[in-house]
Amino acid sequence: MAKKAKKKKHEEHVDESWLVPYADILTLLLALFIVLFASSSVDQEKLDRMSAVFTQVFDGGTGFLEQPAAVKTPNAESSQTPQQAQQNSAYLKDQQELAQIKDSVDNFIAVHEMEGQFATAMTDEGLLVTIRDSILFDPGKAVIKPEYIPIAKELAGVLVSDPARNIVITGHTDNVPVGPNFSSNLELSLMRASNFYMVLLNSNSKLKSENFSAKGYGENRAIAPNDTPEGRAKNRRVEVLIQPLVTEDGTAVKNKK
Repeated sequence: MAKKAKKKKHEEHVDESWLVPYADILTLLLALFIVLFASSSVDQEKLDRMSAVFTQVFDGGTGFLEQPAAVKTPNAESSQTPQQAQQNSAYLKDQQELAQIKDSVDNFIAVHEMEGQFATAMTDEGLLVTIRDSILFDPGKAVIKPEYIPIAKELAGVLVSDPARNIVITGHTDNVPVGPNFSSNLELSLMRASNFYMVLLNSNSKLKSENFSAKGYGENRAIAPNDTPEGRAKNRRVEVLIQPLVTEDGTAVKNKK
């Protein structure tokens, strides 16, 4: 009797259909991480382009990348109101005008070759012009040296602006005790500021007293140590502060009365 041939068992087929959803999950996770990274590091235009690409990959519909970015990007459209934009524009324009005045003062300094005696700087309070008092006053005195009055008068012309700006003249000294003419360094600094203020004011009819003020701080606002001759020389100074017309929040600065 012939033996029946044994049927070989077919090898069992491994079901790999799970790989498809698994790959989809990995793709979605990758897309999620890209979105999180993109939200914090790319601008809105690039994010929109990425959204379009991923929407095509996932077969149309409203892509999850098409939602507004949660993090505001530097290049995103400004949310300023028209009033805020106008205020910012006024502030920037005023700062540009102050910078132009600074250029004029710097040119004045260069023409007279007085870089060692004058200095200018833009500060939060306005344009600050610093004058070493050694070129204006003799030690212990508050009267401006006659040879420097023409320079002070010429500087007055540079300070003219339309509309007029508030200008604060401030006197400073070192810590060396004053002579018999003044009771303190505070009094000496105030008299120096006042005298310089009057020279500027009387030098140009376009400068008005309501826009000027004078202060004296004596040795109380030193910018260098007083234990060396060089430091004391830096502390003996007169400062001319040309104030802005518009504050950073767009508020107009009122003229002094």
